[in-house]
Amino acid sequence: MFCIYVLYSFKYQKSYTGMTSDLITRFQFHNHKSTKGFTIRYRPWYCIHVEFFDDKTSALKREKMLKSGKGREWINKHILPVYTT
Repeated sequence: MFCIYVLYSFKYQKSYTGMTSDLITRFQFHNHKSTKGFTIRYRPWYCIHVEFFDDKTSALKREKMLKSGKGREWINKHILPVYTT
């Protein structure tokens, strides 16, 4: 099983979208174990949205959509208001 996830940094008001087959381990890397990359600059991260998929192709397609302009707009309109208002 694969999932896409949206992380949010309340401290820096940044979001990050990713895809994985092991959400718990990936989340630990984003918050503690990684030593390089985008996510280390905006810790701590909170997982605010997750979607599950049976196959990697579908998960990658959804991740690509959420990283597009329309996808970021959807996140800003439907997901972030639940946590930031």
